[in-house]
Amino acid sequence: MTLFSLAAADVGTELPELPELHVSRALLALFAGASGDHNPIHIDSDAARAAGLDDVIAHGMLSMALLGRLLTTWVPIGDLLSFRVRFSAVTPVHARLRCTARVTAIDVDGAVRRARLAVTVRIEDGPVTVRGEAFVRLPGAGA
Repeated sequence: MTLFSLAAADVGTELPELPELHVSRALLALFAGASGDHNPIHIDSDAARAAGLDDVIAHGMLSMALLGRLLTTWVPIGDLLSFRVRFSAVTPVHARLRCTARVTAIDVDGAVRRARLAVTVRIEDGPVTVRGEAFVRLPGAGA
């Protein structure tokens, strides 16, 4: 079995995905507690319906946190140079999410080799809910 390493990354390299994540009510409650975001549309079905939703929806920052977890599984936090996203669709409770990252460019600035990664969260058999990009210092590069 070959272990994945970003040291040999090239344009088009895809990071191994996180295991599929199921958005449960328990997960939303735990994230609300951890983040301090207790907006009722994330934890109260009646409040979500009153806001015009079918049911509660996941916090956008939960999806961003999952992408952060994907990135830091393969890149030390100190080598994550920047990370930004746009939220493009809501994530309903019970959704199954797939988090992906793909190298779109590599550049060298002095002794530092960096990769630009396109990152996405997609609902299994559904739309992309989050798109963004991250810049990372690649292993073996200078400080």
